[in-house]
Amino acid sequence: MAWLTDIEIAQKCEMKPIFEVAKTANIDEKYIEQYGRYKAKIDLSLLKESTAQDGKLILVTAITPTPAGEGKTTTSVGLADGLRKIGKNSIAALREPSLGPVFGIKGGAAGGGYAQVVPMEDINLHFTGDFHAIGAANNLLAAMLDNHIQQGNSLGIDPKQITWKRAVDMNDRQLRHIVNGLGGRLQGVPREDGFDITVASEIMAVLCLAADITDLKRRLASIIVGYTYEGKSVTAHDLKAEGAMAALLKDALKPNLVQTLEGTPTFIHGGPFANIAHGCNSIIATRMALKLGDYVVTEAGFAADLGAEKFLDIKCRMAGLKPSAVVVVATVRALKYHGGVAKAELNNENLEALEKGLPNLLQHVDNIKNVYGLPCVVAINAFPTDTKAELDMVEAKCNELGVNVALSEVWAKGGEGGMALAEEVVRLCEQPSDFRFCYEDELSISEKLNAIATKIYHADGVDLVGNAVKQLKQLEDMGFGSMPICMAKTQYSFSDDATKLGAPRNFRISVRNLKVSAGAGFIVALTGDIMTMPGLPKSPAAERIDVDENGVISGLF
Repeated sequence: MAWLTDIEIAQKCEMKPIFEVAKTANIDEKYIEQYGRYKAKIDLSLLKESTAQDGKLILVTAITPTPAGEGKTTTSVGLADGLRKIGKNSIAALREPSLGPVFGIKGGAAGGGYAQVVPMEDINLHFTGDFHAIGAANNLLAAMLDNHIQQGNSLGIDPKQITWKRAVDMNDRQLRHIVNGLGGRLQGVPREDGFDITVASEIMAVLCLAADITDLKRRLASIIVGYTYEGKSVTAHDLKAEGAMAALLKDALKPNLVQTLEGTPTFIHGGPFANIAHGCNSIIATRMALKLGDYVVTEAGFAADLGAEKFLDIKCRMAGLKPSAVVVVATVRALKYHGGVAKAELNNENLEALEKGLPNLLQHVDNIKNVYGLPCVVAINAFPTDTKAELDMVEAKCNELGVNVALSEVWAKGGEGGMALAEEVVRLCEQPSDFRFCYEDELSISEKLNAIATKIYHADGVDLVGNAVKQLKQLEDMGFGSMPICMAKTQYSFSDDATKLGAPRNFRISVRNLKVSAGAGFIVALTGDIMTMPGLPKSPAAERIDVDENGVISGLF
């Protein structure tokens, strides 16, 4: 049997006009700003004017990713559809894909099979232009910073202590470290510089964590771009930049409304890359969804040690959100990979390897239940090669932790394949929970780093190396010690070493750089060899993407 590709399935879908989707979500047309026939932005006044009670918030996260794939977004979409299939008013609140992975190694991020959001091509490419607006605001600040130095530098900014980088939403290793301002006095002040990928820009985090336009401007004004010769911090406000930046971002701040293949209303707004950023969709989109749906399905990037940790310790802390249930997505294939099986051999039954790989899933589940105090279900994203013996082993091990397992068949069956998971999620949402954070605000930066490393990663502790020792003292002296921590760490391991699969023990986390994102309201800790500008792989996905004479795109997945 020849399976249709994701893009072929998406292109066969008869989408509803966005006004119909909005009507399903009980959104009055006065709030709708159409971007063509199938996309819209929703005005922020809906949040101010709504008197509805909040629905239940469901977080979808996953085991540590492998080349075998896990299907977190696919499960999120299928669960939202499955909840509607069992008669619940559900809405999804997901993240926007970055062009970096779309053209790189990962491909698109609009779900897969029969559990997708559409229009799939638009969502994976320019969508409504949010990321371009974020990049423009980022680079406006960079231009104003360098112009200030060129025009006399009245603030006394030290060019060697500039921390603000330029941004582009593309994997481009060539731009990691550059020298600019060359060519003589009229071409600027020569200095070392670099680019981050747009989703790692602090402005992405600011947009995702802002409560409204006023809060957006406040956060933008607080961004630290560098330091003076005397060591005093320089902010975007010092450069008089926040007003113009906010003007560029005013439309990007409004959540985007689209639909699943089955017509479930879905907000897609901001925030991928939980390995180098906080990796969650916007607070505004989540809050809007909670006003409109009885059950809101959201996701956090990569595995639970990254995306879920940041969702719970950063986003929920700042927004006052409390999830009602957590879904941890796993595949039998990925667990066997964690158990040492090569990718080419994953289709063969291997109970021994599965048992070796299961600790990865069990550690994520244990963290959700016992560190954060939240009800949890494991969703096994089904593959045709999974055997009954393998599925039974996963279920038995999870049951030992008091956690149920639901088989998710949403890739092949859409919402119908997510009904069993939906029933379990509804049950969990009625369970009592004792939600708590991994660490409290009043702990020192070192204590917070150690809490994440020991409680979530199960490391023996944290080592500050290189500049991090000096930076730690500087940040605490500047009064930033009470901020939460955003760990930048490889997504492929609980440790900071991508080769350590499963649930490693007897390791330490090395933090080599600590940087305050004062506008976002957190401290970024760079661990291991993590970088904020990825590169393209040897055979990038871009080589296989094309468009025909009718404008039909192929090669996206």
